[in-house]
Amino acid sequence: MTLVYSFIFSGLVCAISQFILEKTKLTPGHMNTLLVIVGCILSGFKIFDFLLDKFGSGASVLIMNFGYLLVLGSSEMYNQYGFIGLFKGVLSYAGCGISIAIVCAFIISVLFKVKH
Repeated sequence: MTLVYSFIFSGLVCAISQFILEKTKLTPGHMNTLLVIVGCILSGFKIFDFLLDKFGSGASVLIMNFGYLLVLGSSEMYNQYGFIGLFKGVLSYAGCGISIAIVCAFIISVLFKVKH
């Protein structure tokens, strides 16, 4: 049943995002930023933890999860180091995903030619 919930949640978020893209003048870059900010806000109010428990991977594969990871790392380092921890820990959990994205983008750019 968790698989069904994951599919429904992910599909709902994507459908809402697509609706917003079609009805406004926002670009996909704006939508990505908006979803990261929504993930940060939901994480700040501990709502994203509930979403992860309820929907599992359906909530963890979305771009909102990046915002959750940013807030999670910052809050843990804040508890450990104080104010400077907000800046020390911002990429502690999200760094692995960013590194993988950079390496994959490099490999794809080496393997394929750009068409003009």
